[in-house]
This record gives sequence, structure tokens and C-alpha cells, in this order.
Amino acid sequence: MSRFQTIGILGKSGDPDRVGPTVARLVAHLQSRGRAVLCDPTSAALAQPPAAGLAVADLGQRCDLVVVVGGDGTLLGAARSLAGHGVPLVGINLGRLGFLADLSPDQIEGTLDLILDGAYVEEARCMLVAQVQTAEGEPVPAPDPLPDPLPDPLPDPLPNPLPLTALNDVVIHKWTTPRMIEFETYIDGVFVNAQRSDGIIIATPTGSTAYALSGGGPLLHPTLDALTLVSICPHTLSNRPLVVPGSSSIEIRICGFDPGHVHVTCDGQTNLSPGARLRVLVRKTARPIRLLHPEGHDHYAILRAKLGWGGHQPQAADQPQVPRTSC
Repeated sequence: MSRFQTIGILGKSGDPDRVGPTVARLVAHLQSRGRAVLCDPTSAALAQPPAAGLAVADLGQRCDLVVVVGGDGTLLGAARSLAGHGVPLVGINLGRLGFLADLSPDQIEGTLDLILDGAYVEEARCMLVAQVQTAEGEPVPAPDPLPDPLPDPLPDPLPNPLPLTALNDVVIHKWTTPRMIEFETYIDGVFVNAQRSDGIIIATPTGSTAYALSGGGPLLHPTLDALTLVSICPHTLSNRPLVVPGSSSIEIRICGFDPGHVHVTCDGQTNLSPGARLRVLVRKTARPIRLLHPEGHDHYAILRAKLGWGGHQPQAADQPQVPRTSC
């Protein structure tokens, strides 16, 4: 018997025309396979017939597997919401890139069935947690602040603003001003450097193909136990991305600038203004997120496809080809 008997469905909100048909088809197929299906409120309203919706926390507690219907952004949100529950995720991609959600909707009856029958590859993807402190090391006041280390599983919803979690990256950046910010970087309590820039990206291997990539950071294989620090438009030619062990405790101290113009953003979705608080601590969470892929999943093939490696730019059919000439 398959270990996946109760399947959760978590769909992208705000796009019913694209998500609805996929959710309805997914529910019907899973039920035809004898699986119990539970949906988040968005997906429940799109099912045919409409199903009862459950809170995301309930999906994490009651499901053996959660299928995320949307794009990478939807899967990022699902990963944060389900952090700590240990339930594996598989993504059906309705977005553009699909680094994380790598199943196409037309693979529901084929590839998804193989996963349900145990033919899959599982990856553990680490997550980050950020904590904002005052210059004196006092934590941000918040309702029911979480202790350190974090409990497992994490409560849902997470207290705001403590902690902030991310699967891709934690970004400390300027806000509503053309001026650069100044900050110091410490790793495991050791001073690394001081810089003036538009900010810094602290990324997991998963996030190395996201914002950190556009900032000139390296591509890290998802299985590496490492983090990368990538500056955003640094005011120095000598600045380079830095790769550190995944166990590192990273501290960013904002200095020499109005801290009200500094924001902390997680996965591009959760945003916090530290206000007068000047320290941001970032570290890896104890439990990773579990992602499932079809057998034969090839990380490098995905990089080739999504980043356009090994190909050439096609010339427009209506434009004459101009012969090359030497200078």
C-alpha cells in the first residue's frame, strides 16, 4: 500500500481561471485512485463539486502529501506555512520558471501516479529563519514570541514579526530612498566586512537560482549544506559573493543610516521594517522542507532549460540575416 493515502491540495489564490481546472482535475483523479483528498479554502472552492476547506495547518497535520498548484511563489508560501510539519510537497507548475514546482498540469495522471506509487526522488531543502533585534540584543517585541531554538513543529500562523522564515532568501535592503545603506557582516560572531550597498541577500541553495542569481551569486546544488551572501549593487569593485557553511549564524548590523529606510524581506513575500532595531540574525532552521520529484529528476537539465544554457537565440523569420564582417 502506498504511504500517501491522504493528499492535501494547496492552490494559488487570485487566479481561479488557471488554477480551477487543474484543481478540479486533480481532485477527481486522486479520488478515482481511492485517496482521501483535503483542500485549503482556495482549492476547496474551485473543486467540482466544491469541497470543505481546511486551514493550512490542518493540512500539514493530517496529510501524507501536499500537492501545490501554482508556481514557485505558491510553493514558497506553502513551504513557509507548512514548515515544521514534515509533510512532503510536490508542485504542479502553472507559473513561468518552475525550479521548484516542476510537474506540468498534463502530467497529473502519469507522473503524479508514479509518485503516489513510490517512484520518486526526495530532496531535503533547508530553510532560513531571521530574527530582528535592537542594537543591545533585545528581541523585537511580539505577541507570544518564539523561544530559541524554535519549537518543532512551528505554530501556524507564525507570530509576526518573530520569526521570519524563508526557503529562498532573507534580504536586508533599502526602502523608498535612492541612498545606499551601510552595514557590517558577522559570521559566527566574527567580523567579516563593512560595506555600503543597496543591501544584501542571504540565500539557501534553493534560493541561489532566485534573487541571488540576478545579483551575480553562484549557483549552489540543492543538496549542499551551505549558504551564500550576495551584496546588492555594492559600492566597491572588490566585493564578491561569499559561500559559508550551512551551520553558520549570520548577523547583519545596520549602521550610519536612518534605520527606518531598511527593510527585511523573506522570499520576496514577507516584509518587515525593523524601525529603530539595528541587528538582523539569520540562521538555518532545524528541519528542512521535503520536496518530491519524479524519478529521473535532473537538476542540471532544469538549469539548462530554465536558464537557456547550450542554445542559441533564434533569428526572427521576417528579418534578413546580416553577414558578419570583420572590424
